Amino acid sequence: MLCIEELINLDPFQQLPKEQLEWVCDHAQTVELHAGEVLAHEGDPAHGLFILIKGKINLTRRSQGVEIPIGQHEAPSFFGEIPVLTDEPVPVTMRALTNCSLYEVKGEDFCKLLHEYRDFERMIFRIMQRRVRGLESFIRGREKMAALGTLAAGLAHELNNPAAALVRTLGEMPAAILELQRMNLVYGQRNVEEAHTQHWLRVRDQGYDAILNNRLDPVTLSDRETVLLEWLEDYGVNQAWKLAEPLAEGGVEVETLDHLMERWRNDDTELREMGLHWLSLSFEVMSMIKHGLRGAERISELVQAMKSYTYLDQGVQQEVNVHQGLEDTLRLFAHQLKCSIQVQRNYDQHLHKILAYGSELNQVWTNLIDNAIDAMDGKGLLEITTHHCDRFAHIDIIDSGSGIPPEIKTRIFEPFFTTKSVGHGSGLGLETVRRIVENRHHGTLSFESQPGRTCFTICLPKSNK
Repeated sequence: MLCIEELINLDPFQQLPKEQLEWVCDHAQTVELHAGEVLAHEGDPAHGLFILIKGKINLTRRSQGVEIPIGQHEAPSFFGEIPVLTDEPVPVTMRALTNCSLYEVKGEDFCKLLHEYRDFERMIFRIMQRRVRGLESFIRGREKMAALGTLAAGLAHELNNPAAALVRTLGEMPAAILELQRMNLVYGQRNVEEAHTQHWLRVRDQGYDAILNNRLDPVTLSDRETVLLEWLEDYGVNQAWKLAEPLAEGGVEVETLDHLMERWRNDDTELREMGLHWLSLSFEVMSMIKHGLRGAERISELVQAMKSYTYLDQGVQQEVNVHQGLEDTLRLFAHQLKCSIQVQRNYDQHLHKILAYGSELNQVWTNLIDNAIDAMDGKGLLEITTHHCDRFAHIDIIDSGSGIPPEIKTRIFEPFFTTKSVGHGSGLGLETVRRIVENRHHGTLSFESQPGRTCFTICLPKSNK
């Protein structure tokens, strides 16, 4: 049985009179745990107040499917007051590190003590406040790391394709360039007149221009490739299909080939068709350079988006381009948006920069866009609208998802409230959004939701002056 001497080792219980301490001892139930046993799982319904007399209890919380240690309780101590007082599920898993002796005071008995003894109540709430702040701080840090991990994975996914294309291009170019040099040498040994050589060079340069500036649409390109393939096969080119596509991309006409190849038709050396291979390979090399450059530009864009997203090398508060921040965030979610989610932008081009904490503001876009994608289950319409009114910038983020159920609309901004399964959401995303918008930027946050349309509206002052 719990004794008074054990109770008064805990500061809050020192505020209770002896008869009330005896009452607590009479109502406490004994709990014995062996090392490794679980007292309560994260997400379980609230238990009572636990008083630890002997041993150590480890606290963990699931994040991205992994249990993360967040603290310990070592005798003498008490815990369990948070779920009792908030009527929320247990926020952590409590597991015995050693053999433990505990007592449980039922929730209703604990609440009775709080209501009857003001000093006891005050001390309990102060301790609870410190614990909630500590838990919130820890989870917010984990959430930031998890968000960074998600964005890093998305960035790696987006970088993979252009990086692979660039590596492939650079790997193929040396052999192609060496072959072009060899063909130039062979051609030069024939001392061909300057006018004929210049004709080949003009066709090549025109082809370069067509490739670099996308002069041909896909339909025209396909039709031209078919015609060129027939001509090459009639000419007797081996593996004519390899030459048809690059020649078509270069905008070459069969009439041009007739004129260029007329003098070589009866040549019994490799020059009979070498000019065709030279022209085709020249166009292939230019296409390699074009695609490699496009891949390098894409990599540069993504790196710049991440740098802009985090506002590296800048002060804490900056003149922020809201549209740029939204676009940087969308780029980092591109791997999730490209499949079946359409993005519709309705940007007010007259919306000027605002004074804001740029990196924190991007956390707002990240949380809201991530929630929108999740609400649409990977398929739907994401609308982003901006406009200005007097001294304020208004940003609407709208999704076509299932909507927010009416019964939880009043709770979605509560810390730790989430509809996601254990380990897949901490319930701090929207709380973070509200804190950044309202506390840090002195703005407002509101939402409207019905099945098929949920709109979060952020209103931010253009200046803090």
